[in-house]
This record gives sequence, C-alpha cells and structure tokens, in this order.
Amino acid sequence: MWLSGTTALPRRASTLPFPAPPSRLARLSSSTSRAVLRPNHAPFPKRSHNCGALSSNHVGSRVVLAGWLLPERKLSKSLSFFPLRDSYGTTQLVVQSQANPDSHAQSSGLAEALADVPVESTVLIQGQVRLRPEKQRRPDPAGEIEVVVTDFTLLNPADRHMPFLPSDSQNLANEDLRSQYRYLDLRRPQLSANLRKRSQVANIVRSVLSQQDFLEVETPILLKSTPEGAPPLLRSPAVPSAAQATSYCSGGVDRYYQLARCFRDEDGRKDRQPEFTQIDLEMAFVSWGGPSQGDDPWRIGGSEVRDVVEDIVREVWAQMEKVSLPDRFRVMSYDEAMRRFGSDKPDTRFGLEIVDVSSCLPASAVTAAWDSGETVGCLAVRQSDDTAFHPIAVDCPIEDRLDRVVITPENVSSWLADCPIVRGLSSHGGHQHGSRQLDKTLPVKPGDVVWIGKQAIRAEGGSTALGRQRLRLAERAQQHGTYTPTREPHFLWITEFPLFTRADPEKDALLAQGRWSSTHHPFTAPAWQDVQALYEGRISEIRGQHYDLVLNGVEIGGGSVRVHDAMMQEHIFSEVLQLDAHEKASFNHLLHALKCGAPPHAGIALGLDRMVAILCNASSIRDVIAFPKTSAGTDALFKSPAPVNKDVLHQYGIRPL
Repeated sequence: MWLSGTTALPRRASTLPFPAPPSRLARLSSSTSRAVLRPNHAPFPKRSHNCGALSSNHVGSRVVLAGWLLPERKLSKSLSFFPLRDSYGTTQLVVQSQANPDSHAQSSGLAEALADVPVESTVLIQGQVRLRPEKQRRPDPAGEIEVVVTDFTLLNPADRHMPFLPSDSQNLANEDLRSQYRYLDLRRPQLSANLRKRSQVANIVRSVLSQQDFLEVETPILLKSTPEGAPPLLRSPAVPSAAQATSYCSGGVDRYYQLARCFRDEDGRKDRQPEFTQIDLEMAFVSWGGPSQGDDPWRIGGSEVRDVVEDIVREVWAQMEKVSLPDRFRVMSYDEAMRRFGSDKPDTRFGLEIVDVSSCLPASAVTAAWDSGETVGCLAVRQSDDTAFHPIAVDCPIEDRLDRVVITPENVSSWLADCPIVRGLSSHGGHQHGSRQLDKTLPVKPGDVVWIGKQAIRAEGGSTALGRQRLRLAERAQQHGTYTPTREPHFLWITEFPLFTRADPEKDALLAQGRWSSTHHPFTAPAWQDVQALYEGRISEIRGQHYDLVLNGVEIGGGSVRVHDAMMQEHIFSEVLQLDAHEKASFNHLLHALKCGAPPHAGIALGLDRMVAILCNASSIRDVIAFPKTSAGTDALFKSPAPVNKDVLHQYGIRPL
C-alpha cells in the first residue's frame, strides 16, 4: 500500500527508469486515536541507492531509498528532518509542508503522515538530492547531502512498543535483552559495521591463501571426539583436529585451509565462545628448524607457516587499518616471556618488566629458593618514570602470594631483605647481599612501589603472580584514565613452549589425572635439539615446536609442527602420556597414516573472532558474531539448548533418567 500525504504536487521529469506511482493514503479504521498501519503488499519502485552511497555528485538527482525510519527532528511547523538508516549508513530526509520551488516539497500532509509512522518502521522514500548548508555537512557517508522527500511508501510498520530502540544509543539496553532480540540489536550501526568488517577480513584471508596456492578443503564435522586440546561439547561437532590435518597432508593435499566452524566446551569469558570460527591451515613438507639465522630467534620448524601467517596479517591490516606492519614480527621464547612479563601472551605495549633479584638475596635465601626450584622476582613502579601507573600502585589489589613495599628513606637499603617472602627463605635473616648489586639490578628511590614474588626456575603454565599483577596495574590505570594503550598493533610470536605439562588443571581433570598432558596437543613435535631427551625420559626438559601469535596481549592463533614419525608418536602416546589401549584406539588411523609415508607437516589455527574483535575495537567477541552465545553458553534468541522430546530420544535409543 502506498502511504503518503495528500495528492502530490506536479513533479519535474524523473530521472528514474520507472514512472513515479500515484500517492495513496492507505489506512484501516480503528477505535483508537491512531490509525492501524498495515504492511505494503503492492508493487513498489526498486531502490536506486543505499543510505551511505549519496554524495555531492548526486545533487539534483531523483532517488529511491529504503531503510528504517528514525525519530523526527522538527525545526518548525513547516520543516522536519527524519534520519533514514540502512546497514550502509544514514541519510537525512527533509520534509517541508508548503510548496517551495527550490525544494519541490509536497503539502503539509506528507510531514504529518511520516511523523505518524512508528520509529524503526521500514519505508521506501522517493525524493531529490540537494546539498546541505555548508556548516551542516559531515564527513560521514551521505553527510554532504540531504534528500527532499516527494513521496514515501510504508513497507512494514514497526510495533510501537518494541523491547528497545536500536537507534537510541543514549539508552542502550542491557546485554541480556539485546541477546534475546538479537535481530533488533543487529540494526545498531556498530554491530552492522562489525559484521561488514568481518566479511571483508574473511575475503582478504581467502584471497591471500588462494594466491599462495592453498586449496580450500572442508574437514568433517560430525566425528567422534578424541582426547586432545580443550574438551569438545558433548554430542556436538568438535574442532578440526591435527589428526584430520595429518590425514589430508598424507593424502596428497600439499596446502589447505578452511574457515572452520568449531565447537568446544569453553567458559563465558569475553574472548571465549562454545561456538566460534577459526582460520585453519596446514602445510606439508615444512622444515624442522635449525640454528637461528642472524638476529632472528626463530629456532624451531614451521617457518613456512610463519611466512604465510605474517603475509595474511600484513594484508589484513594494510587493507582494513591502512597500517603497514613490519616485514618480520618479533619472536620471543616462552621462557623469556615468562621471565620478563610473567605471561605466555605478554602485552608489550607497556613496560613494567619483571626483574630477577635472586643475586641480591642473602646467601641462605638464595640456597633455599634454588632448592625449591624458584627465583625471586620484582616488579617496580617508579614515581618518576611510570607516571601512568604510579597513582594507582599503592591501592591496586594484590595476590596473597606477593609482597608489596613502598620505598621510603628508611628502607631504601633494606627493603628486599626485610620483605616477608625473603625472610621466609632466609633461615638466619640478614641483609640483602650487596647494595651496589641491587642498585644496579633494580634501582629504586623513595616513593617507588615494588612487588616481590617467587617464580619457578623452569616456567610452567600461562602466567605468574607477578605477571598477573602487571596486567592488573594496567587495567586499573586504564579505568582511572591515567593510561591509554596505544592503538599501534604489537604482534609477537611466542615459541619453544614446554612440550608436556602438569600445570593445566582443565586437562588434568579431563584426561591426564596425574599423568603428563600435552601443552598444545599430542601431535606436536619436539624441538629437534630435545629429541634425545624425549627418549631418555627427561620430560620436563622437552620443548615443543609450538608457536602462538599474540597481539596486544591476546592470543589470536596457535599452531605447531606435527610429529610425522609413527614410532615417535607411539612413544608419546604410550610412554609419556601413558594412554591406555582404549584411548590410543582413537588414533589408530593417524598412526597408520604416518606409517604410509606422511610428510613433515605443520599448521596453525587463527581465531577469526578475536582478530576481528581487535580490528573493531570491540570489548567482546560476541560483538563480532552475528548470533553469539551468552556467557552461560545459551542462545537467548533461539531458546537453545532446549529439552528434547522423549519420543525423539527413543528414536536414538536414549532413555532419560
């Protein structure tokens, strides 16, 4: 139905490829004061432009736009403005209530009719483009122009009592309500722009990999789960596994990739989802490392994967952010990252590095720490140098396992030996060993704040107490407005992780149960220098050919060189992980593939959601996924998961308890 004001005034010849339809006011009678508006079921003109496409080049053209009508801004009885928005942008509509030869406006009924249309209704607008007054022009899409409305069609009226208005950015609904009505939330310009950017990133990834001769191959989803990595969702598809990758590389696919939909039993943190997307790629005939080349500390294999990933990331940032990234990304070993930053994914946008002060301890404390496999580290916030962090240092929360000391003139030469952690290590007390050595190792002055904590000599896990304190300081400083992280991307490769661990509670509860578990997954190859240690049983000394890509303190990808030797893989299963016959049976196909001449191969999985969230400056990956799960893992829109009918369970031989 056509809905407009009174009969239109004579129009100039239209530049559109169709005649303008007659205006008709279609309303159904109602007992209420407002008319009942109905969706249009009659033919209507095709849209000529989207709401972000018009510019000064279109001035004078007659156009047809379609979108959601936003609240009226009435300047006078004779002049009203209406924003019209679609997923491309917002165009300002002008409605004047008396004839004006400059604007070709219609009579007063048009403004009243548009004003009566509920906010967020879909409408089709016909009008003529004109320039905005110079002082009112904006740099946004369609910000130079406005459209003088000559006619409109109500395509579908919105409920006047919607749960919330996506256009009302000043009164944003809470996340639970927005999740329940996600189709409304997706109208918000921020979310629609995020999805557009996500699509563009995916296209760039595909283009780069296609140019490098990768095949896009889809791995099976409906497979039984295997004991590796994070726990898959029960009765749900699992993440494409390294075992699948081996099968492909063994089957003659030299390079493959996929944008894989993955499912894991993840928690509800802002960068985790039970349903997520990975850029999964694998390559055959990769190197197994060697001595460092020049200043490059990459000593493991998989340099071919590194090259491809850096090409992808450079191209994404060049096209999406107009940023030129370095030819080589920085590389740091796991041991160095844990020692200097207390994290296996350090945020290198700020300093506050951890300093080992063991050499400055009393002799008895040094012995005690060494015997327990520990060192003593310090994190200092200096009043003169760390001005962004010092204002919140004294009041920042602290873990029980750390000591905090505020340096004063009285304790400036004894603060280390007098702190409880060092006194607990020293059987006879005493002064710190050599003030000069301490001044050289960690110079401090009155007013500085220092945290002291123990750190394992052989690093394990993902973070230390001092590393977590470092991040806590940065978070608090951001909240207080004294520290703003740079927008410059800090990419960093972390390599040479321990191949096996006993410091992963999740894996221990799920599978290991007191045994060693794989830090990455059980198919990761040992560093070539540590192969002998593997067969000699020196498990804690073995480094893996595992690499993570970190951006601004967030892991956005992880991968490894895989084991291609069936005997080595069998040794890892049986002698290190101590899998029983039933557990090993899940990998029989893998072992046989390795025995059939599988090439050395490596791969990586990049988190598409996390990468796009960083590009969009989004606080959660839920803001870059069209239909995300809540923090509890549920879908409030589709009401899932939901109970299954008993009859359906019976068909599958399942009997509810």
